[in-house]
Amino acid sequence: MIRIADGWKEYRVVATGDGMKLERWGKIVLLRPDPQVIWPARQDLFSHPDLCAVYRRSERGGGAWEYIKPVPSEWTISYRELTFKIKPMGFKHTGLFPEQAVHWDETAALIRRAGRKTRVLNLFAYTGGATVAMAKAGAEVTHVDAAKGMVERAGENARLSGISEGIRYLVDDCKKFVQREIRRGNRYDGIVMDPPSYGRGPGGEMWKIESELYSFVHDCARLLSDDPLFFLINSYTTGLQPAVLSNLLTLCLEGRKGRYDAYEVGLPTDEGIVLPCGAGGIYVNDR
Repeated sequence: MIRIADGWKEYRVVATGDGMKLERWGKIVLLRPDPQVIWPARQDLFSHPDLCAVYRRSERGGGAWEYIKPVPSEWTISYRELTFKIKPMGFKHTGLFPEQAVHWDETAALIRRAGRKTRVLNLFAYTGGATVAMAKAGAEVTHVDAAKGMVERAGENARLSGISEGIRYLVDDCKKFVQREIRRGNRYDGIVMDPPSYGRGPGGEMWKIESELYSFVHDCARLLSDDPLFFLINSYTTGLQPAVLSNLLTLCLEGRKGRYDAYEVGLPTDEGIVLPCGAGGIYVNDR
């Protein structure tokens, strides 16, 4: 099963092919590499009349943006009632993953439907797409990421979306934070995590998803309240199948009644195909 983020009006995938995807972010058209795009292009993506910038990989690793037309250093796009800042950054990123709108919609709906005070935890929270969506739905959100610049950007996104309170921002190693929360006895009604394949915490702590994820999810399960709403795991790690995420949740949340789903996440394209963009696994307490 694939869940498609088809609610966008200011973002779309225009065309794909030859390892690249052509995207329109508001008025700005960008061309970026995408490892999932293994089919040939039906048109010359580099000659699109509105193309503003191309991310070109370096043979020595990494890469850089090549600007074809003037591009603002940053701009905004909106999704429903949310507004986000977009900025071409290193390693081809823009500061937002639009396919995650499927999760913004679902978690926000669960929070609103609960009709009660809700505390949620967002781990490896990046620039706060999920944080903003959940806070806008009325939740109290604890936002944790090891990168100070990304946490600051999350605060900017929240303010752009009209949110001035209800979010606690922390620059911290997620594993260490979770251990402290267990000792403190803190509990959350929802947990969202977007663990990287590899990473380092603020103090140089190493993270490798294959060896760390099970124990981390197991520890996070101890932070769930007695009557939680959801537990969501997001993954962009190549080779980590959706069923793996469902299995982790089923094993780590053993004994909790509810719904366990696993799926791919994707974006519609103007070509009439769906671009796969990672995997998701979710537990929902729908008793």
